[in-house]
Amino acid sequence: MTDAPPLAALLATRTWSQRQRYAFIENRLYWEGEVTRTDLMSRFGISAPQASDDIAKYLDLAPGNLEYDRVKKAFVATPRFRPHVTVPDARQYLTQLLLLADDAIDSSESWLGHTPMHAVMPRVRRRLDNQTLRPVVSAIRQRRAIEIHYQSMSTPEPILRWIAPHALVYDGARWHARSWCFNRSTFTDFVLARILSIGDSRPSNTDPAIDREWQEMFTMRLAPHPDLSDSQRQAIEMDYGMTDGSVGIQMRLCMTWYFERHYGLDIPTKFLPASRRQIILQNRDELDALRASCGPKERA
Repeated sequence: MTDAPPLAALLATRTWSQRQRYAFIENRLYWEGEVTRTDLMSRFGISAPQASDDIAKYLDLAPGNLEYDRVKKAFVATPRFRPHVTVPDARQYLTQLLLLADDAIDSSESWLGHTPMHAVMPRVRRRLDNQTLRPVVSAIRQRRAIEIHYQSMSTPEPILRWIAPHALVYDGARWHARSWCFNRSTFTDFVLARILSIGDSRPSNTDPAIDREWQEMFTMRLAPHPDLSDSQRQAIEMDYGMTDGSVGIQMRLCMTWYFERHYGLDIPTKFLPASRRQIILQNRDELDALRASCGPKERA
């Protein structure tokens, strides 16, 4: 008797669209316990025979994972169910809820079926303009410099600057263009919403490899605030997934400024009670030394 080919080999024979539909079936089974032909037809715009064929072929890949429930008129996960074609991820599930709440995707684009009641803290929507983002992305791709009319926090009036963007940066609230600033002869971040207009462009030979704050990686080592009680520290360790009382979060050096501000790590502990600032940065001296070796930080 010939052994069945391994799952990876079977999946490799399927088209990309088929694999997407199998993943949809499995996600529905894992998170909601059931899936119907209508779910597949609505999500992918396929016919009933195609939906039936997808479910049958999924069963070939994952024998025993589902069975038809005549009462529910749905295919339900069996007690023997285990993922075969996906790796279920709680963060991915909750991200789907965030995207729906933010109107970033339509419900028809999500693999969620029954959406649990949920609430997401409203965000102040920062200005995002296609006419700004498009030329910035183009400049990054084509390695060109662009002239921007920019309103800085450090100058009373908008000024013209030539910049050579090489990356996009999100600080948790705003998008920036990581760029070489020809006016200041340094790399810095420009808030996209503060670019009032974009003018001419020209070729640029600025090499992102010399942007040390972008190239340097740093691990922010976090620990519970020492003034917390034992039970409170344990709660923080669980919340942040700490091991032996700390956790390391690696990021580009230029992102550490935003990370500090986001978690209040830039505010001295004496100005905030432990209940408000529940974590501390253990390797502050190491971070300050690395920043100093890169030169002074320029704010745009």
